[in-house]
Amino acid sequence: MCGIAGFWLKKPLAEDPIALLNRMGNTLAHRGPDDSGVFYDNKPGIGLSFRRLSIIDLSAEGHQPMASSSGRYSIIFNGEVYNYEEVRAELGSHEWRGHSDTEVMLAAIERWGLEAAVRRFVGMFAFALYDSFEQRLHLVRDRVGIKPLYYGHIDGSFVFASELKALKIFPGFQPRIDRDSLAAYMRCAYVPAPHSIYRGIRQLPGGNILTLSAAEASPVVTPFWSAADVAREGVKSRIEGSEEEILEGLHTTLADAVRLRMIADVPLGAFLSGGIDSSLVVALMQSQSSRPVKTFTIGFHEDAFNEADHARTIAQHLGTDHTELFVTARDALDLVPLLPSMYDEPFADSSQIPTHLVSKLARQKVTVALSGDGGDELFCGYFRYTFVNSLWNILKRIPRPAAIGLARLIRAVPPRMIDKWLGLFLLRGRLSISPGHKLYRLADHLAAQDPAEIYLRAVSMWPEPADLVLGSNEYPGLLQAIHNFSTMPTAPEMAMLTDLTNYLPDDILTKVDRASMAVSLEARVPLLDHRVIELAWRLPLNFKIRAGKTKWALRQVLNRYVPASLIERPKMGFTMPVDFWLRGPLRSWAEDLLAPGTLGQHGLFSVPPIRAKWEEHVSGARNWQYLLWPVLMFQAWIAQTASVVGSQSDHVTILSQRGSPSPT
Repeated sequence: MCGIAGFWLKKPLAEDPIALLNRMGNTLAHRGPDDSGVFYDNKPGIGLSFRRLSIIDLSAEGHQPMASSSGRYSIIFNGEVYNYEEVRAELGSHEWRGHSDTEVMLAAIERWGLEAAVRRFVGMFAFALYDSFEQRLHLVRDRVGIKPLYYGHIDGSFVFASELKALKIFPGFQPRIDRDSLAAYMRCAYVPAPHSIYRGIRQLPGGNILTLSAAEASPVVTPFWSAADVAREGVKSRIEGSEEEILEGLHTTLADAVRLRMIADVPLGAFLSGGIDSSLVVALMQSQSSRPVKTFTIGFHEDAFNEADHARTIAQHLGTDHTELFVTARDALDLVPLLPSMYDEPFADSSQIPTHLVSKLARQKVTVALSGDGGDELFCGYFRYTFVNSLWNILKRIPRPAAIGLARLIRAVPPRMIDKWLGLFLLRGRLSISPGHKLYRLADHLAAQDPAEIYLRAVSMWPEPADLVLGSNEYPGLLQAIHNFSTMPTAPEMAMLTDLTNYLPDDILTKVDRASMAVSLEARVPLLDHRVIELAWRLPLNFKIRAGKTKWALRQVLNRYVPASLIERPKMGFTMPVDFWLRGPLRSWAEDLLAPGTLGQHGLFSVPPIRAKWEEHVSGARNWQYLLWPVLMFQAWIAQTASVVGSQSDHVTILSQRGSPSPT
């Protein structure tokens, strides 16, 4: 795993280009602490900067930037191509300098061309490729978007990097907040690709190749793989065979995906929560390992959030070398001030905290860790998938005026009164389990006119973010995706495809990448091998949901290694007691960030609705953590960004401007 950055200069800079490349690379040192390198071609003004975390071929032969054997191509590559040995064998006779996957990639590109080569790669990658013969620069991002890649124009020059922090130091960078991106963030709790929080800076979507023919030219972005196309084709050509044959095929594909991701020249382990996905990954690792697999779990003293006991039981059954660490609220809270710089732009999935803590724990013993991310989105693991289907089956039988009337009736009674009437008692700090609050959430869905609208409401934080962010016109990415995918055969499949193309890359994978790379740990996700994705979409839906069980097929494979009695428990998720913290140890921090003067400082937010939610939350009347955390993470981010930018240059300030970035 590594960090990459670079540029194509339109005009000479006052600063030496090599020095600038080194400075850009140094901002990514956490992604690659083992080695660094730069390349600069003065004639076109193309520069490449690289920071290396050595995983495969630890020798100098793996150094980057790396040139192809003919000298035509130069590459900087973040990620891994796991099947590089198979590609190397397919290439046949060749004078190899080392045994890195990067060298194999270059040889494959020279032999077959860029797109044909990329289609052969099994892995996660974001790379820049300079073709000196055609004087073209290519940026490529893996199929799902596991590895990040940002790009844009600054004063006519083209720039790109793994993280925004490398772009911020390029001369002339202006941190202009994109209000439309901010509105989308307030709905999703992440900034959705292809946008970034800054005007003029974009993310390359997964499965795409960007080609640039001149510094100031408009990039041409073309897909080489599409999750939406895979899903649509998959549901049209369901896999055939007996149940046993289909499960065996899934088992074989999953095992091979795990096998490839166990290839490394450094210590390797896995995150283990005790849930279906991580337990399956660890089971498949242990079945193919001659020694105990190193597994890692974070535990909490609060029972409602603690999965350590479940993970320990699985680890003991599989015989892994297990490490667990129980963290306190103080440990987690100490991390909160570090989040804005870790993520570079607003990001508000609170599970970023335990993800970083378990990454930090694992890094003490290993350099690579496998995770179970992707299983929910591919095998119908989230409750909201079945909720959409069940609720719509009810709503379509109820006249809409009656549904709206029922919603009004629910909201007429305070949640705490509903709880009292039901004779239930709230657990301190866990208002999210309150029946009253659940009924209020249900009331939000009762006016929906179709499954797509139910799902949009289910995944939205602020339901009308354009009213919250002044002068904004929310980017329609998520809304458009849900609408486009509503033609899928079933509501759960519509929801899964929406998440696979939006929530998974922009939230889950962003979270894991930044949380792990902050401690120089490579996280690998075998369930997102594109062969697993393609097979998953060909499975009939009853292989994902059956007899009330989600992820049915994954459970059947896991049961070959772990008794069902050890894994059959309610899904917990990697959550934190943010609702309680905001009323307790984080209250002072939050009050400072949500003070009327602070909220209105940059002219971005409508202050009254945020203050109303905050006051309701601290009073205990409602649990608004999911609305407040995105605001708090943005406020913390912009406060830190303004401070950093101000320290770099007296004349540079945060500029808040409405409007979309120009196409770049």
